[in-house]
Amino acid sequence: MTRIYVGPTALYSLGQVGELSLLDAFDGDIVIPEPVIDEVRVEPTATNLAEYRESGVDTAVDEDRIDQAEALLGEKDLGAAVTVLAGVLAHRDSEDRSAVAVVSEDRTVRRMAQGLGAEVTSSFGVVVRAAIEDKYLKPTQAKRIVRRIDQHGTHLTGELRERAVGEVA
Repeated sequence: MTRIYVGPTALYSLGQVGELSLLDAFDGDIVIPEPVIDEVRVEPTATNLAEYRESGVDTAVDEDRIDQAEALLGEKDLGAAVTVLAGVLAHRDSEDRSAVAVVSEDRTVRRMAQGLGAEVTSSFGVVVRAAIEDKYLKPTQAKRIVRRIDQHGTHLTGELRERAVGEVA
């Protein structure tokens, strides 16, 4: 079973535009560790996250892997996102690269998770996946969502934005 760990940066991006439900396009269990939830204090993301959690999101923290994740990071301080990497360490499978995935905008989290064998995507990837998987999310709607996320602080270069919008189409 795939476990999809969502970091605070992706929660912010999707939560600011009210699109956390797009995470449900993934096949697997969405995991938002409790410390990551606690780190989300900006509105409207906090309210949208509280509502999204009502659908039964897993909030478990793989406590036995926190020290290992911190050791791998060395001097880098990722705050609550270290719990995302702890989840990757606990559930990765060298035989099945799709056993664990991470949704984050943070480069350090993404690189580390990918190096540990996790699939990695961003909030833009979530929108693209939802548009491909969900017959009710039309490409025009997905393009609007990408633009709204871009306007709320997670900026794309022109090339990446066109690529994300192009993939939706």
